[in-house]
Amino acid sequence: MLPTVSKGRTPAAVRTSPMFPQYLRRIVKWQQMDIEYTFWQMLHLCTSPKVVYQHTKYHKQTKNQWARDDPAFVVILCLFLVVATSAYCAAYGESLAHAVSAVVSVVVFHFLIAGIILATCCWFLTNAYLREEAPNSHVVEQRVEWLYAFDVHCNSFFPMFIMLYVIQYFVSPILVAHGFFPVLLSNLLFMVAISYYHYLNFLGYDVLPFLDKTTFFLYPIGLVIILSPLMILSGFNPTRYVMNLYFS
Repeated sequence: MLPTVSKGRTPAAVRTSPMFPQYLRRIVKWQQMDIEYTFWQMLHLCTSPKVVYQHTKYHKQTKNQWARDDPAFVVILCLFLVVATSAYCAAYGESLAHAVSAVVSVVVFHFLIAGIILATCCWFLTNAYLREEAPNSHVVEQRVEWLYAFDVHCNSFFPMFIMLYVIQYFVSPILVAHGFFPVLLSNLLFMVAISYYHYLNFLGYDVLPFLDKTTFFLYPIGLVIILSPLMILSGFNPTRYVMNLYFS
């Protein structure tokens, strides 16, 4: 009997993938992580991101899954966040307890929990509304893996981390000053960082051959471009706002 598939557009409930427990176990096994390839990906996400997603196609062909089976990217990015946040705390913090609180907040809430929420939303939207209908019942149905959606978020987050955590740190004395020039620079930095995040998000889903209308992920860029001049004219400084959330 030939296999058949359901043509329903609503994704089923999350199923436990046998790959996910293995992914979690490898987090504590450094010897099984491909650190060199992870740094190669991080570099090319900032310079030529399409090359990274071309390798995603190769990964699908060799391992029959779109998601990474190596947690090295997430682990290293978390370590980078710890170092970057500690540097901010050393420059602007008040106490060790405050520094620990800031590090936990950034790593756990800003990156992991926010990433899980965003990945889940994108996973649901792509499976429910952006998948192409199977041409006939003999074609194997393909779905976006939740872990791949989280991979896309991590890929998109890294260049934003470089801009909003690293570059902003070194120019923060200028950005937190009063006046029109700091407001302009801060808004431009945030506009580029957020727009590039959504562009990489688009690339991550556009590479999947069974998805349609992935330009949906580019729409937030238009909103960012529209809002940025309004924020500049109103005198809103996003750097000062974010810094005031953590440091008085």
